[in-house]
Amino acid sequence: MPDSVEKEIVSIIAEVSGFDEEEIKPDANFFDDLEIDSIKAIEITVAIEKKFKISVRDEDVPLITTVKHAVELVNTLLEQKAANARA
Repeated sequence: MPDSVEKEIVSIIAEVSGFDEEEIKPDANFFDDLEIDSIKAIEITVAIEKKFKISVRDEDVPLITTVKHAVELVNTLLEQKAANARA
């Protein structure tokens, strides 16, 4: 599952940023390496929320600065969602 999450997130980032998927590495910084501004960061967050049917809290958005951070956050939210569904 985590690999597919990363692939989906990289695909979303590529679409919004204009970079090729191959250029987007797990530790690539959104702002420094991928030229993503705050507007594009919100676009990416919204696309991730729609794709994975999760909700990213507003205060978590500034914490997402790399692909790795985004993957970790999505995996955490998916685990919470699954746990809530079982509860």
